[in-house]
Amino acid sequence: MTCILVGRYELPTSCQFVHTFALQFFPAAGNHMPQYHKSADAIANLSPEQYRVTQLNGTERPFENAFWNNKEPGIYVDVVSGEPLFASVDKFDSDCGWPSFTKPLEENVLENTDTSHGMIRTEVRSVHGDSHLGHVFPDGPPEAGGLRYCINSASLRFIPVEQLESEGYGAYRALFDRKKE
Repeated sequence: MTCILVGRYELPTSCQFVHTFALQFFPAAGNHMPQYHKSADAIANLSPEQYRVTQLNGTERPFENAFWNNKEPGIYVDVVSGEPLFASVDKFDSDCGWPSFTKPLEENVLENTDTSHGMIRTEVRSVHGDSHLGHVFPDGPPEAGGLRYCINSASLRFIPVEQLESEGYGAYRALFDRKKE
């Protein structure tokens, strides 16, 4: 039986009901199921800083990175796999020098215990690209769930809202249409 992966769920493609159900509850899946993965080509195309951060679990300098103060509407995807990670509608200024979000866009973010540097923290990684993204802390805005996903810009590629369709992320346009209402 052929299956598709929708969020965390593996569903048979032969069942029209299941496919309809998946589209109802996972609209980002759209009419096709994109396949996100880590490839040798993607790794070879990373800048030295992107490689250090995503593959060697590095951290970029605060306030000296591409997206810490980006206020443009759009989504942020894994620089390695292209999987959608965060949306600007969930971004806030935490004054820490890195892009901060209240929640991930989808279930494309894994959390792991990180005991490096003599601390206990929660590391976040992309599911399909296995990229080190940053860390999550319990000091975010209480009204938005209380979490702060502190993310390295070097692990992200920003897709402006006006390029969502052309880049293959058109299903996320609704996030920004709702924000205008």
